[in-house]
Amino acid sequence: HDSHNGHATMNEQELRDAFALFDKKGDSKINVKDLGTVLRALGQNPTEESVKKMQQELDPSGGEKRITFEEFKPILNSVNGVKPSGSEADFVEGLRVFDKDGNGSINAAELRHVLSSLGEKLSDDEVDSLFANIDVDAAGSVNYEEFVRMVMSQ
Repeated sequence: HDSHNGHATMNEQELRDAFALFDKKGDSKINVKDLGTVLRALGQNPTEESVKKMQQELDPSGGEKRITFEEFKPILNSVNGVKPSGSEADFVEGLRVFDKDGNGSINAAELRHVLSSLGEKLSDDEVDSLFANIDVDAAGSVNYEEFVRMVMSQ
């Protein structure tokens, strides 16, 4: 299965396996404190500062919060391409986690929350200006693939 296109992308299963190594309790979660270690184990190289920021967001009380692989994946994706070196597909993938119905759209409020909390934090104004250009349907949902395309083309 070595049809890898030259760069070290791990598939979902490899990521899960690596993630599982840090699951000390067997509950399929890792401690937020181990976030930096896990990211580095997966070949990422986040700065200490960005790791602290992510830990702060995930566990504001600085306690023993544990996160699932599902919660970890968007973080991995956001670190993966610090600043849009991430491809359109990566972003779409990162947002797909929030696509509860698997129909290609996510709740606009949720998207807004994701944008202001993940990776490169956007200010409210920045988020507003992004939202000014997208169609929110009657149900308050946004087609995130279109959204990502629009953002990437700016």
